[in-house]
Amino acid sequence: MTPPLQISEPVAAALADGRPVVALESTIITHGMPFPVNVETARAVEADVAAEGAVPATIAIFDGALQVGLSGERLDWLAGQPEVRKLSRADLAVALVDGAVGSTTVAATMIAAKLAGIEVFATGGIGGVHRGAETSFDESADLGELAQTAVTVVASGAKAILDLPKTLERLETLGVPVIAVGQDALPAFWSRESGLPAPLRIDDPARIAAAHRMRARLGLPGGQLVANPIPAEAEIPADVMAPWIAGALAAAEAEGIAAKAVTPFLLSRIADLSQGAALTANIALVRNNARMAARIAVALAKSPL
Repeated sequence: MTPPLQISEPVAAALADGRPVVALESTIITHGMPFPVNVETARAVEADVAAEGAVPATIAIFDGALQVGLSGERLDWLAGQPEVRKLSRADLAVALVDGAVGSTTVAATMIAAKLAGIEVFATGGIGGVHRGAETSFDESADLGELAQTAVTVVASGAKAILDLPKTLERLETLGVPVIAVGQDALPAFWSRESGLPAPLRIDDPARIAAAHRMRARLGLPGGQLVANPIPAEAEIPADVMAPWIAGALAAAEAEGIAAKAVTPFLLSRIADLSQGAALTANIALVRNNARMAARIAVALAKSPL
């Protein structure tokens, strides 16, 4: 059976030639940042990937198909839409059958990337185990996707609004390699250090690419999480972030925010509480991750399966 894929000409040509490609999600555009910062950041991220020698492939759902590589016109249109479905593994097929427009989360982007033959994906931060999960059982599908879909994901760790120790524990249980870059500590999205040691450390993109290839040779399912810390000049220390996160969590509870609305609400509230500092840091880290992902993709292209 043929999956409903529509791959843009630049991305298709790169894949056919064995050139490096980096997948990019679209939820960060529709639910992660306000307009017009979202589209400006999306364009900057694509440019960062291209500057490192890879082809960017932003992914979203249009016309009953997984669109792998968005045109500038569609990117602009998507960024300006206030109501777009936020899609993960559970609702991806229904959205395609409905012919809906949707943005892809980490999990959905990994699925589309794997179907298209893209091995590396850059994002800001993955989802994980939510605070209070011991009673709510709220855990992102991103963790399960990392355990079963063979895509290397470059992120600045899990979003710091989550329960990071529980998220790290779940990743270990699921057999997902968590690889810090340039430091021994696990980064915490806006902050370079979470207070948790990273299980693995690899500083060289070529070695990360080699580990990706070795997992395939061993027949291991799932991908790798490359925990790439925010640049030092852009970080907000964890102790500065803590009261903003606490305030946002309290507001979400008071307003009854739940399910898929939680993370966009918290990111928006934290941006407000920080007077824009958190948003500026978010932009810096996602662009940094895009550059790292492109370097890994270049190394993978030099050592094809």
